[in-house]
Amino acid sequence: MAEKLKIISLGGLNEIGKNLTVYEYGQDIIVVDVGMGFPDDDMYGVDVVIPDVSYLIKNKDRIRGIFLTHGHEDHIGALPYVLRSINAPIYATRMTAGLVELKLEEHKLRDKVKLNTCEAGEVIRCGKFSVEFIHINHSIADAVAFAITCPLGTVVHTGDFKIDPTPVSGGMIDLARLGELGNKGVLAMLCDSTNVERPGYTKSERSVGDSFDALFKGCEDRIIVTTFASNVDRIQQIINVAARYGRKVAVSGRSMENALRVSTQLGYMHIPEGVVVPLEQIKSLPKKEVCIITTGSQGESTSALTRIAFSTHRQIDIQPGDRIILSASAIPGNENSIGAVINELYRKGAEVVNERSGALHVSGHACQEELKIIHALVRPKFFIPVHGEQRHLRVHSKLAQEMGMDPRNIVVSDVGKVIELSAKSCRINGTVPSGNVLVDGYGVGDVGSVVLRDRKHLAEDGMIVVVVSMSGEDGCVVSGPDIITRGFVYVKESEQLMDELRNIACQILADCECRHITDWATIKSSLKGELSSFLYKKTKRNPMILPVIMEV
Repeated sequence: MAEKLKIISLGGLNEIGKNLTVYEYGQDIIVVDVGMGFPDDDMYGVDVVIPDVSYLIKNKDRIRGIFLTHGHEDHIGALPYVLRSINAPIYATRMTAGLVELKLEEHKLRDKVKLNTCEAGEVIRCGKFSVEFIHINHSIADAVAFAITCPLGTVVHTGDFKIDPTPVSGGMIDLARLGELGNKGVLAMLCDSTNVERPGYTKSERSVGDSFDALFKGCEDRIIVTTFASNVDRIQQIINVAARYGRKVAVSGRSMENALRVSTQLGYMHIPEGVVVPLEQIKSLPKKEVCIITTGSQGESTSALTRIAFSTHRQIDIQPGDRIILSASAIPGNENSIGAVINELYRKGAEVVNERSGALHVSGHACQEELKIIHALVRPKFFIPVHGEQRHLRVHSKLAQEMGMDPRNIVVSDVGKVIELSAKSCRINGTVPSGNVLVDGYGVGDVGSVVLRDRKHLAEDGMIVVVVSMSGEDGCVVSGPDIITRGFVYVKESEQLMDELRNIACQILADCECRHITDWATIKSSLKGELSSFLYKKTKRNPMILPVIMEV
């Protein structure tokens, strides 16, 4: 019986970000992208979210390679965490490999991982798979799609893309190669669904340069521009416009400095001599000769723009008249933090210009008409929409049907589901372990639902600690009970309530003594239950109660 090709998404379905797709044929596995996601508001204290890769760890001896479409965090961000458990060669284009190298060095993994640099057009053989790198357009340099071929046929995995007829660098997406593959016959296509709800075409990156020109022309004040650090073409355009109008450029923010260094070293960015200067040098320059490029377009609390806005940046202060250009759109969920930064900038007398004022940002993802072009060129037998929430996947499925696809040949999957392909069928058959692994500091996966529930409880209702010292000989109370609260009430203004709590705790302990209860677990349970019930009746609040018994 012929082997089947299995495709398993461990992230990137019914969510934006955390992209990770597994391709499995016989004894061979390849992985496409190892991305991270950002925590939801109810994930208190969590830094990043990565996919559950326990299935890959279980099958690590079968993994022949990890292939990366591009260098955005939602496609490479989980690599350092996953590579602690899995060691497989990585294949990526030069820009992506440069960003991955920084990440591996930061996590002290560079010597343990084999990182291979590939060019668009190259074909890599891994076991029964061969993977062709196909040049595409996106909001980061050196992005690629993959044509993944196994004995069953070819699967096109688009990655994140758009069709940009006038890119700033790198040339237009290789539509001709996609068309050739379509003519030869494509078994299946996994296609980016992020912008599927938007009609028409995504604007070219070059259109942003004209908007910058209009904002720089005739401006006598300092200009501060914030954008995504990974968007090398955008940064290049800002530098070009600054140079045109005689401004020096300084860069602020670690990720921006890293991106500038990597892209310059690899030749993706060309900086006119003498234009980029150290940050400390801008203080000695006239306002009209200064341009600062910074991180913080999403209002992140530790980013350079936020620190500048709230006067906690060591080298830059907002001056009245500064022109702040926000060259990025808000990622859903970040609107409030961005709003807070904008308000603070206005409060300090700055002028804020964002995308509502003009074409200051364009998406890196294909809109409906571009997706139709890709569908028409590739003409896959089976179609699997990826990279989107449920609504994106469903709308993309409908779009494929409008292009003439049989709905029976379209599979809207979910994280952890196994899609099995044969020459004649494509269906979901089984599941593998999947979900979110939460990263908090150095801890990977040690924050689970119980810990999150406790953090939520503490954040919403606070905590009360009841401390009692008891005799180890006869179990009688030696001292206490003492009541300590955090995040519940301000003790100095609630002394009566504290006295009542102390009295009730004394009664509970006396009652336990009368009933000859010496088991600490039972005493703690009594304290917790009675105090919780009293507090809810009295305050309609439900703080976490921690009884602490010390033996003396």
